[in-house]
Amino acid sequence: MSSPTAVPTASAARRTDVPLDPDAAISIRGLVRRYGDSTAVDGLDLDIRRGEIFALLGPNGAGKTTTVEICEGFRRRDAGEVRVLGTDPATGGRRWKAELGIVLQSGAGDSQLTCRELLRAQASYYADPRDPDEVLELVGLTEKAGVRGRTLSGGQRRRLDVALGIVGRPTLLFLDEPTTGFDPEARRQFWSLIRSLRDLGTTMLLTTHYLDEAEALADRVGVIARGRLAEVAVPAELGGRGSAPVVVSWTEDGVRRSAETQTPTALVGELAGRLGGEVPDLTVARPTLEDVYLQMIGDRA
Repeated sequence: MSSPTAVPTASAARRTDVPLDPDAAISIRGLVRRYGDSTAVDGLDLDIRRGEIFALLGPNGAGKTTTVEICEGFRRRDAGEVRVLGTDPATGGRRWKAELGIVLQSGAGDSQLTCRELLRAQASYYADPRDPDEVLELVGLTEKAGVRGRTLSGGQRRRLDVALGIVGRPTLLFLDEPTTGFDPEARRQFWSLIRSLRDLGTTMLLTTHYLDEAEALADRVGVIARGRLAEVAVPAELGGRGSAPVVVSWTEDGVRRSAETQTPTALVGELAGRLGGEVPDLTVARPTLEDVYLQMIGDRA
């Protein structure tokens, strides 16, 4: 695909005095993208560190896909500055594109070629690809090397999509809803694969609607709503989760009771003393990632 054109000058929409981060895998300042009278991305600023898994969360229509496609070089921007691996994606050439891996929601699963044939064909586009058989082993498809893509299960097809995305040794991997349609076991196997890629030094930008997936995989998460970045934080701290009151619940005299507290250990100790040691049906919980996410996007709806 040819590089996008008609990108405005960097000064067209600077909304912050903070310069681009030259050490970041992705650095964005004042990103704007409009479709007619609708603004899909509205002055977004974001830095993604090298070597991390970053999850970009948001409802449909929030601007996630547009932002990612601009970073991939597939869509032009109307204003702002973007650097991906130190290069403006609007003008990135073949060498820059070879550093990217892209796993879309649908891939090569319907191919008549075998898994090994598909990987060999993909590898031929790169100067220093991984060995296709090594990649098949990495994604757990060694036994399927001679099997046609169209005969694979849904989970195996997604593994093949990832294999195609990493055979070129990408520095940065884009993962778009990678486990949609997976059963629970296949999702957790896939998570192990993603963690192994991080251990190899690959930076990953993940978009997902599964909040447990973001919490399990991401070093940091960013929530985007109405084209703007609401917050970036580690999953445990997003939306003030780390300092939010703890809800302690228990059953006493046949009645379910709950209390909010900043000192849950003390409260549980008090309950244990009053109730003779064991606290019936005890639960201790802070707000979940889903709780704070829904609140954040609701506040900006």
